[in-house]
Amino acid sequence: MSYQRGSLKKVKRREGEIWVLRYRVTNSDGRRVENVMPIGLVRQFPKDKDAWREAGRLGLSVRINEAPALAPRVSFHFLAEHYLKADFGADAVRPKSVNTTGHVEHVVRAYLVPRFGHEIAEDIKPLDIQRWLKSLRESNCLAWTTISKMRGVMHRIYKIGILHEHVAKNPVQHVETRSKSDYKAIVITPAQTLAILKALPSPLHFPLVLTCAATALRASEILALRWSDLLWNEGRIRISKRWANGGDGETKTEASDGYVPLHPILAAHLRSWRGQSLYSKDTDFVFPSLRARGRVPLSASIFVADHLRSAAKKAGVRIEDGQRFGLHNLRHSLSNWMVNKAKVEPRTVQGILRHAKIQTTLDLYTQEDGDETLAAQGEYLTALGVATPLVQ
Repeated sequence: MSYQRGSLKKVKRREGEIWVLRYRVTNSDGRRVENVMPIGLVRQFPKDKDAWREAGRLGLSVRINEAPALAPRVSFHFLAEHYLKADFGADAVRPKSVNTTGHVEHVVRAYLVPRFGHEIAEDIKPLDIQRWLKSLRESNCLAWTTISKMRGVMHRIYKIGILHEHVAKNPVQHVETRSKSDYKAIVITPAQTLAILKALPSPLHFPLVLTCAATALRASEILALRWSDLLWNEGRIRISKRWANGGDGETKTEASDGYVPLHPILAAHLRSWRGQSLYSKDTDFVFPSLRARGRVPLSASIFVADHLRSAAKKAGVRIEDGQRFGLHNLRHSLSNWMVNKAKVEPRTVQGILRHAKIQTTLDLYTQEDGDETLAAQGEYLTALGVATPLVQ
């Protein structure tokens, strides 16, 4: 076979226009078919000669003339794009949520590809990766937990690459990061929570905060609630979805898909709110957006910025400028109160919080007792001082 140089072509991709090297190979039935190898983004190699120089550095011109059995030495960019298709597509063994997909794509395209995209995947050194990750902490001020997740994504890219025989080794397995967060959530007392409730004039906001405080639901879970999810006769609230990216999505983990207790005190407040709400059908949102006429739930971020933070400051909660405080702090607060003040069994607290891992709730993971979780929530509501819906 005569030596072939191949030809350049610009191809549009999601991340922008890229150069590819076109060449022909003979398949098993003797036909000549066109193949392509990615070179890099056009904005990084604006001229033909720049693209040819990069193709030479990657060794593509040599590889296309070698035996078909020898796989080309792929760039990290190719490996990353292959991962996004293989690990998030129809063949994925573990389905990913919409939030996870968006987060991973952001990590890949905003951080990993710009730094390593045009390097040969198998030539990237573990020490180079570790130094770069450390620089993200020092220069970009990223949290170690965020950096650790980036390391995990890069490790997964190589793992899938090995599975599909694009690379033979994973340099990330030798890379170290810190995974312990230095974030400390603001924890508030039942008295402060009651003060916050009294500072919320809207009949919509009171039951929202009360429900969040008493159930420790995540914001995305509480927004997804419809009235049909409140199982009044069973004394439970069904959690089967969460509100993400403007629609219903799967729960954060398998453990999150389940039930939380609905104590009679909390049920009385929610019944009172349903009687006032303009959107009280079973299929309506429990906490709807009034501006959107109930078509979607209210915006948690807008509610926190416009109402919750100011109400918390009025209640004496110390919140520094730029410090995180939102509905999730109510989840932390309930857990803290139950474990440290009410001395509730950790297994019961874990059941209420629906943690997926043992380490998350005092390294203890067992089935929760339905009566205990109901009684524990009742103790909290009594301590909160909202024994009747008339507390507003």
